[in-house]
Amino acid sequence: MLSRARAIEEIAGRHFEVVVIGGGITGAGVALDAASRGYSVALLERHDYAVGTSSRSSKMVHGGLRYLQNFDLGLVREALLERQLMVRLAPHLVYPTPFLVAALGEERRDRKLGLGLNMYDVMATTRAGRSRRERRSREEEEASYWSPDRHRTIDREEVLELVPALAPREPKDAYLFYDCQTDDVRLVLTVLGEAERFGAVMLNGAEVTEVLSAGGKANGVAFVEEESGERMEVSADHVVNATGVFADQVRPEELLGEEDVPRIAPSRGTHVLIDQKDLPMGKAACIVPAGEGRMIFSLPWYGRTLVGTTDNDFDGDITHPRPAADDVEYLLSAVNEFFGTSLGESDLVGAYAGVRPLISTGDPRKSVDISRKAELYETSSGMLTITGGKLTTWRRMAKQTVDRLVEQGGREAPCHTDEIPLGMEARPGDLEAPAGVGADAVEQLAFRYGHAARRVLEIAREDPKLARPIVPGRPDLLAEVVLAARKEQARSVADVLMRRTRLAILAAPELRTAKAVRPIADALGAELGWSRRRRSQEAEAWLAIAAEEGTDPATALGRSPAARAAG
Repeated sequence: MLSRARAIEEIAGRHFEVVVIGGGITGAGVALDAASRGYSVALLERHDYAVGTSSRSSKMVHGGLRYLQNFDLGLVREALLERQLMVRLAPHLVYPTPFLVAALGEERRDRKLGLGLNMYDVMATTRAGRSRRERRSREEEEASYWSPDRHRTIDREEVLELVPALAPREPKDAYLFYDCQTDDVRLVLTVLGEAERFGAVMLNGAEVTEVLSAGGKANGVAFVEEESGERMEVSADHVVNATGVFADQVRPEELLGEEDVPRIAPSRGTHVLIDQKDLPMGKAACIVPAGEGRMIFSLPWYGRTLVGTTDNDFDGDITHPRPAADDVEYLLSAVNEFFGTSLGESDLVGAYAGVRPLISTGDPRKSVDISRKAELYETSSGMLTITGGKLTTWRRMAKQTVDRLVEQGGREAPCHTDEIPLGMEARPGDLEAPAGVGADAVEQLAFRYGHAARRVLEIAREDPKLARPIVPGRPDLLAEVVLAARKEQARSVADVLMRRTRLAILAAPELRTAKAVRPIADALGAELGWSRRRRSQEAEAWLAIAAEEGTDPATALGRSPAARAAG
């Protein structure tokens, strides 16, 4: 990305055809779609890219097996097709994972679930629902698509080979099917990078405070640039509100009817992370029963085990949702019962909570039963609001929005995002590691950045101090901190730990002191021109943010680790 200083110059006081409010996956998708169709685009994000729901998902690109229970067949079908497309467009970043539904002890496999998996298999077939002519015309294209094997039953030996954590429970067999995983923030940053390649300009730390209008038509926005506090304006032919859970808070002055904007009914999802040695998931994920017909997931992710999610109506602080103590207890209880473990909060290496932007329909059902379908709203001033949906369907949400812009302007501009690669996979030999950088670090860089990982390695080669890990024992490098500041508009220790890397939730116990994060503040400071005092202040500020976010459950949910050990 452009530096923030350059982005401010490019945006403030200028005119764009499209201004997008919100730097999560939906806003990023709209920016890419619009820019790739030839629109001039500016994107403004209040805090940091993916700071909200887009960094707090279950890290899955999936069809949503449980949505079949609500007969949301259209949503599942759409998501499965997008899942397949994402594996093709971003093969280094969206990867298939085997999922197991294990039968333990004397249990029998759930035949009802087996029927659901049959439907999942059928809907994942790209040719379903096409005419003979369409099938022939796309046969060659589909040959390059990843296509999951049909679900099947595997025996005890294969179950334990895939998920060693199940050994104490003596599994008989299991259903095996496939879904996909990703790093949600890295997906957002990759989409933003592609949008900039098509000419879009992005700026974080830019809070939109007003939707401007003239003659009853939305024609731009006013925003406050965070570091200077200066109010700035940017004019536009079209304004798109893609702020997710905040969508009902962005309104033009003129609003004829409340039905022109969504009413958000937030739902909180809590996740916890466990060291693989305490819960070795191996190569596969498990669906874990959680009582009252509910299911949660246990997934291998970045060398940890990710467990989630809860799904509860939420009326708290949607800016900084925290993992609730009862949610953490609920997740641990389900995991302990299923795997035969006795894990507690002190065993967690991280936790996070996110808020889903569910659209209120007046439906009395619980949030878990409400559809994740996306909705597009248009005010009489012409401002478009896109919200709802889920991570997997971001591209379709963006297409729906930009299709409407095209219709408003009477343009001829077809969508191309189903053929635009998202980043580039690193080929063998692309990533030559300097001294001190191990194979595990190179492997993680290849996943996180693809071919662009060479930039991180170049920084590490130029300054050997930056070839060191951020956290001892983890593969993330200090060189990534420099890249985050130089190329991704990172402005704080929290930006690096929570979003550019995921160490805030992967290694929370190692980040409990200002001293532990001082190397990050120093690397950022060297790039951003901070004084020694500013670097100390930024390191200290991380501790308050970690406490506010609840990333370290052993300290966030009550007593300190030392007090827990003593008690």
